[in-house]
Parts: sequence; C-alpha cells; structure tokens
Amino acid sequence: MTAGIINGIKVEVPGGTTILDAAKKIDIQIPTLCKHPDLPATGACGICVVKVKGKPQMVRACCTPLTEGMEITTHDPQIIRVRRTVIELILSTHPNECLTCSRNGTCELQKLAEEFGIREDSFTPMVRELPGDDTTRAVVLDPRKCIKCGRCIIVCQENQDVWALSMLERGIDTRIAPAGEISLADSPCIRCGQCSAHCPVGAIHEYDETEKVWSALLDTDLYCIAQIAPAVRVSIGEAFGYPAGTNLSGQIYNSLRKMGFDAVFDTNFGADVTVMEEAFEFAEKLKNSPENLPLITTCCPSWVDFMEKFHHDIMGHFSTCKSPHAILGVLAKTYYAEKMNIPPEKIYMVSIMPCTSKKYEITREDSMFASGCQDIDVSITTRELIRMIRQSGIIITDLDCLDEPDSPLGQYSGAGAIFGVTGGVMEAALRSAHYFITGENPESLEFVPIRGFKGIKEMSATIAGKKINIAVAHGLSNVEEVLEKVRTAKKEGNPAPYHFIEVMACPGGCIGGGGQAWIVSSDIREKRAEGLFKIDRLQSSRMSHTNPAVKTLYKEFLGEPSSKKARELLHTKYTKRDKYRR
Repeated sequence: MTAGIINGIKVEVPGGTTILDAAKKIDIQIPTLCKHPDLPATGACGICVVKVKGKPQMVRACCTPLTEGMEITTHDPQIIRVRRTVIELILSTHPNECLTCSRNGTCELQKLAEEFGIREDSFTPMVRELPGDDTTRAVVLDPRKCIKCGRCIIVCQENQDVWALSMLERGIDTRIAPAGEISLADSPCIRCGQCSAHCPVGAIHEYDETEKVWSALLDTDLYCIAQIAPAVRVSIGEAFGYPAGTNLSGQIYNSLRKMGFDAVFDTNFGADVTVMEEAFEFAEKLKNSPENLPLITTCCPSWVDFMEKFHHDIMGHFSTCKSPHAILGVLAKTYYAEKMNIPPEKIYMVSIMPCTSKKYEITREDSMFASGCQDIDVSITTRELIRMIRQSGIIITDLDCLDEPDSPLGQYSGAGAIFGVTGGVMEAALRSAHYFITGENPESLEFVPIRGFKGIKEMSATIAGKKINIAVAHGLSNVEEVLEKVRTAKKEGNPAPYHFIEVMACPGGCIGGGGQAWIVSSDIREKRAEGLFKIDRLQSSRMSHTNPAVKTLYKEFLGEPSSKKARELLHTKYTKRDKYRR
C-alpha cells in the first residue's frame, strides 16, 4: 500500500494507483477528457494537471502514480486557470456546432466548457475543413470534431485488434482516419461502434436512421412492427434518470405503441428460437460428428464480419444460425404475416438494437431476404430510440411498467433475456443442449463460471457422461486468443481444446454494445448484466425449449429444429472476405 496526502487529506491506496484514482477514493473529482475507465491513460488532453509538493511543474493525474509521502494539490486558482486555457485551446480547433451535434447534451467537452464558465472564444478559431465518412452506414466519422484524445485508436487497435483507425499527420494537423487515406468501408472496420461508444465528443457516432422510421410510421399503407433487444431494456433508462440496469421493458413497449407501431415484439423470442436451432446443432454434432467441433456461436454481426475477414479458415466451425433479431424479422414476414393475412411487403420491421453493426447485418447476405423481401427494414440503436422517445414528447417515467409485447412473437423465456450479456448465449444454449442430448432438463440452470467480465472464461460441464469443454470470450482481442488455441490444435492433429465457444465483439457483450446509451464503464456493465439476470430469475419459463410460444411456432410452422423450412428461413452462410475491400 502507498500513502499520500491530497488536498490535506491522507489517502492510502495499492501501489501503482494513479493520483486520479486516489483522489476519487476520497471523493475529489479531477476533470479529464482523454481518460476513459476502460482504457489506459495517455495524458493526451492535459486537463487533469495537479501540483506535487517539491516539483517545479504540474503533473498529469491520470498517468502519474501516487508515491509514498506525496503531497498533492488538485485545485487552486492557478490550476483552474491552466485547465481553462487547455479547454479554450481545444475549443479553438473544434466546430461550434453544439446545437446540431449528435452529442449535444452528452458531450464531455461541452460539459467541461460549461463547468469552467467559458462563454467566448479566447483564441482565433482554427477549425479545419475535413470531409466526413459515412461509408459503412453503421458509424459516421467526423474528423473536424476530433479532439485527438486517442480513445478510439486504443479501443480499435488494442481492445478490438481491428486496426481500422489511425492518427495521421502531426501537430495541429493531426487527424483521425483509416490508415492509407481510405474510407472506413474499405478498411478492416467491423462496424462494432466501440470507437463511437468511447469517443468523448461527436467525432464518431452512429449512422442515424430515425427519419426512415418516422416516414414509415406516417405511411398508412405499411404495417409497422418494432422489436427490442435484451440489452436495450436495461440501459435506456440511464438517459432518463434511472439507475443502470433498471428493466424498462414495459415502458418501451408502451412508448413504441404511442409512437404508432402496429405491433411490438421482443427480440428475446428470437433469441429463444436461436437457442433451439443452435443447441440442436451442437447436440447433433456432439452425437454424430464430434470431430467437427467446436461449434462457435453467431449472434454478433461484428464477430461475423471479423471472422469472414480475419478467420475464414475456421468458418466450418461457425454455427449457421441467424442472430435473434434476424430470426424474428423473417418470422414476422412469414409466420406472423400468414396468421394476420398481411402481405410481407406491407410489413415494415424496425429492430431496436444495442449495436451499430446490426445496421450492416440486415443486408449482409442473401439469406437476410429469406421472406421474399428484406426481413429487417431498418435497425436503430438504443441512442436513436432515446431521441425518438424525446421527440415524441413521451414521459417514460409516467408509463405503465407492466405493458406486454404482442403475440405470438413476444413471449420469451429467461434464457432469451440473458442473450444480452457475455456468457448468456452459452448459458442459454447449454440449458437446451442438455435437453436435446438427454431428453431431460438440467438440474441446475445457472452456469456461474462463465458469468462475469473476465476476458476469457472457461468451464467444463458433463452431459450424458460426456465432458463438454466450453469457452466464452468477449472483446475481439480475447477472441483471437481462444481461436489460436483451436487453430494450433488442428495444425498439430490434436482434438480441439473446446467443444462449444461463445464470442462477442463488444466488452461485456451486447450490454456494452457500440449503440448503447452514452457513457459506459465496468460498473455500468455489471449493473446492466444484473438487470438481465434478474429478468431470467423471475421468468416462469427459463429454458428456450419450454417457451410455449416457441413450441407452438415449431408445431404450426417450422416442424422440428433444423428442418428444411427452418434451414431456409433461420440459417445463413458465410463468405471469405478481403480485409481491405477492393
């Protein structure tokens, strides 16, 4: 342990703790712009400067460790003046477009400018005219607004191991862009949106498609349907003053109906169907062709994009089952359309996702048109839904929390709900895989070793006397490590170290998705995860194969899991793609 004094208060922290974190322990807030709790400190912005007794120069609190006996002053008139000057310098190269910026009201730079009382330009504006990039139709890059904090670079290169973004040029001309002056769509970008989730300003944000949704709702010739993903319900409340992890399912259903949607379904139902297909697929491979294992899960479109670009040599291990929202989309335009006697082309399906790459997924391959038309018409993020609720004048805190989704594509099990958190897909699949292998439900429904936020989680389970080795990885740099173990085993002619693998591109899974409510940290992810596990615990049905609506779907429409009809509608295929688009 190391002891020091901050503003006259003694503090004791583990060795290596930064001044910034030591100050937080005693409730002293030091302002910073470049530091994010997910990422290592870079000291890029210089706003967190503090004084250390005996040192002639101020130091940056975010990257300076507290040492024994250190005496620190975090706030005095001189420090405040320096911080204000730094902010003013940043503002001099930043567009004055707050009213039209996607981060208006949630921008970290805007917040600091307000806190420091900056009311006029102290330096001559030097805003560069740089073109934006919306080529991915998932995330938008506006380099004019970049403050050169480096957050997006670190998360893209180190956390995700994608390397789509770089800093180009030097000094005042430094800017964020894909290396080689190419577009984001031509780069290795996998559209995960982690860059946007970690950007403190409006330099990177989601590709906004709310106008498409409003236009559809105004079209009286369309039958508009919305579906919401598991993770959306436990994060959206943060924008309306609720604690992270609060389940707002009922309020969201109610809000969507007030906006004018004709039907509101739940992606959790699609997750239950995904489990039926994927768990059955695993059970069949385990019984009949164990040499073709491991089976790798598929519900993350950024992971699919990453795999097709970087790991196409293991495509044969990839489950062909579509993601939950894609499954619900095709069922809405086939099964539901038949029941309601609605032409599929008249149905307009809107997915509300925690994810920016879902915008890409809905047209990524011909199987996304299995209904005879585009199965999902538009996918919007949690952040876009937040804006739509506010634009509608809806007071979400006043809405009925007991509102239910519509039948038959709304009823879900606890297994469907936990799809939104790392390990949840595997846990849900194991519950039903046990049934498909043994004909009996598992004694325990909770697989604790694969819960939590460790980058790679491993466990073994015994089903029908067989030892099943399981791996769960989230954050693509961790996924790389797991896949390399599989690849190495294959090269050496040995059995793969795992039978079943879950992968998620975003840290924490979908609860930490690139389209979630602004501001994320490990603490917030934990609360969102607990919100989903609570939903699971409270459901009368906690296994996908026991969901009555799913049973009816297979009885009336699909037949058995992996039937010819199920394969045509609920499964996809993969293609080797170049890392750089040509």
